[in-house]
Amino acid sequence: MIKIRPVSDLRNKYPEIEDLVIREGEPVYLTKNGYGSMVVMSLEKYAELTDDVELKLDEADWEADILDTRLSHEEVFSRVRARINGKQ
Repeated sequence: MIKIRPVSDLRNKYPEIEDLVIREGEPVYLTKNGYGSMVVMSLEKYAELTDDVELKLDEADWEADILDTRLSHEEVFSRVRARINGKQ
């Protein structure tokens, strides 16, 4: 279940927010004046989300160093859309 709390809970109920984030491994969505403001998550969960992205960016940097080929953003996004739609 999605956890939505007012941003003031971060200050007033920090131990409770921390427990939710760490124990359940799920993010807590914080609102300010009724609108989404930020998301709090554990370092482990954040690492899960970003490790693969960082690895792919490192691979892209390495490839860019050894190849002269450059793609426009149109070519990149076209390829990404094709993969998402299963059209390798």
